[in-house]
Parts: sequence; structure tokens; C-alpha cells
Amino acid sequence: MRVPITGSVAGVNAATSADMAGSTGEVSPVDWDLAVSTAQRLVRSGPVVSREEAEQTVAHLRGITTVAEGHVRELTGLGLDLPLLEGDVVDRDGWVEAAVDSIAALTAGALPQRPGKVAGSVLAASAGLQAGMVLAYLGSRVLGQYDPFGGGSGRLLLVAPNIVAAQRALDVPSDDFQMWVCLHECTHRLQFTAVDWLREYFRDQVATFISGLDDSANNAFTRLPEVLKAARSRPDPVGIMELLQSPEQREIFDRLIALSTLLEGHADHVMDAVGPLVVPSVATIRERFTVRRRGGGILDRVLRTLLGVDAKMKQYAEGARFTKHVVDAVGMDGFNRVWTSPDTLPLRSEITDPDAWLRRVAHQ
Repeated sequence: MRVPITGSVAGVNAATSADMAGSTGEVSPVDWDLAVSTAQRLVRSGPVVSREEAEQTVAHLRGITTVAEGHVRELTGLGLDLPLLEGDVVDRDGWVEAAVDSIAALTAGALPQRPGKVAGSVLAASAGLQAGMVLAYLGSRVLGQYDPFGGGSGRLLLVAPNIVAAQRALDVPSDDFQMWVCLHECTHRLQFTAVDWLREYFRDQVATFISGLDDSANNAFTRLPEVLKAARSRPDPVGIMELLQSPEQREIFDRLIALSTLLEGHADHVMDAVGPLVVPSVATIRERFTVRRRGGGILDRVLRTLLGVDAKMKQYAEGARFTKHVVDAVGMDGFNRVWTSPDTLPLRSEITDPDAWLRRVAHQ
């Protein structure tokens, strides 16, 4: 019997292209409604479970988020005075809706508008279809996420069918795996809720980066032969993106890459460092999960490369190494200096040279 694994989720309404059109007749660059419907039509169905197992999974995931965050706070020292809140358990369709809601909110006003209703609508529909296909691919793989912009003040999402599917594929204890995933996502929640400037800093950096995309594209067009030649030696998505950027955008991109690597690596470090008393099979889970991250058939590996998923996996490892090195050198309190201000965030070059970060912040 196939039963959807989902919890009660607050309604998520992505803005339509018509809703986002300005009084000048300009149309939103992405038809978000089409993105949602496309993704939900294409996303694969989840694992087969009984109704009893589905209900138990939802209840357990929702309940352990507060326990997991308590462990994270104890280890990191972050957010000790904040209320402990449950997470939202969603199915794949629910994750798609939440993801689109977040992206639309984050990029509203930053993406260049499409001039003219007819041409703009066609381009917005094309962008919506492409976004929907990407979301469909990710919708069967994302285990959870903290969305700092969801629901106005942020939402912690756990994608139950994906967690069940991954746990079965890894053949690890269900309770341990669910706690392990929650530790990672609760770390992300604390990063954005305990560090009061981080949410708006991230939003501003993304908005500034996106608002310059048109200028970067025009600049890249004028030097297209140079870009194409260089791209042959840098076929990864991140490398190609860098080739298309202006010097100003490269600076912002480097800051975003460094921040993302820090956030993911810090969460990976925490989920393993909490220890075997909380997740007895943590060593086995980490070993098998790392192999799973590298796995997949030819088509899956091609899609992962095109979507930059492999670059994301590299971020986890680099960020975790940075975190471990700093914690080993100066302890968790010393590491937490990273959250003091945007000026104490590691530079992209410092992610792979944590001693350089240690030397720099020692003089601040």
C-alpha cells in the first residue's frame, strides 16, 4: 500500500507571474505556478509504506527536532535562550511548493523583469518549465532544509519520503538516521536564528548578485570566444559561472560560496560531533552516506554535474574540514568568532587555509 508520508503543513502560496507583474505591464521572469505544477507532475513517487509507518514517521520526525536542536545548542553554545520549536514534515510535493515560495521571496525584485506581456509571458513560461524540471530532480533527493525565508520567519522542513528512502537504501537504524538528519537541519536553523545578522546579510548578497546578472551576461557576450575557450578546461558549473561574471560579481560570488561552504560544513561537523550517545551508528551512517553521495548511474551523475550537486558535495567536505581544524585549534568558543559579523566570515581562500582565517581574526 502506498501512503503519502506528510505532516500538517502551513499553506504555501507561490506568487504567480500575473501577481508579480508591475503596473508597467512587465511580467515576472519566472512563472512560478508553472514551476510548481511541472515539478509535482515529474517528481518520482515516494517509497511504499503502510499507513501506520507513515504516521509514526511523521510523528517521530516532528518530535525529535526539538531534541536534536537541544543537542546542537549544547555542543555549539548557540541560541541557548531561544525557544525550541518543532519542524514541519512534508512530502515531495510539499517540498516543491515550499522551495518555490522561498525562491520567489528571495529573488522578488532582484531578477530582471521581462518587458512586454506576450514576449515576457513566453520567456517566463520557459523559465518556469526549466525550474520545474530542476525541482523535480531535487525533490526526490533533498532530505530536509532550513529555509530562513519560508513562512515569513523561517521554516525547518523534513522531507519524510526521502528520509525513509535513504534510510532503507543505506540499511541503517531508522531512529538513528532520522536524528542524524535532524541534527544537520537544526544546525542550519540555529545558524540563522542565533546569528541575528546572517539572514539579512545572505538576502542582500543574493539580491545584489542576481541584480547584476544582465550586465554580466552582456559582458560575457562581448568576450564569447574567450569564455568558450576557457570553458573547455573548466567544464564544472561553478567554473563556468565564474567565467561569465564581472569582477564585481566575482567578489559577491566568492562571498556566497564561502558562506555556503561554511554553513554546510559546520552542519556536517556538528551532526557527527554530537556523538554515539545520541546516534549510536553515526560512523556507519557517515561512511555509507558518503558513498551514496558519490553514487548513481550515468544519467544521475550527468544531472548532478549539470546542476552543480557535485560541487555542493565538495562544499560539505571542505567546510567540515575548515570547521574541524578551527575547533581543534581554538575550541568551539573560538570557532564561534566566525559569527561575530560579516567581517569575521572566512574568505573563499581561507576555507581551504583555515590557519589564514585564524591569523586574520586574531587581529580583529
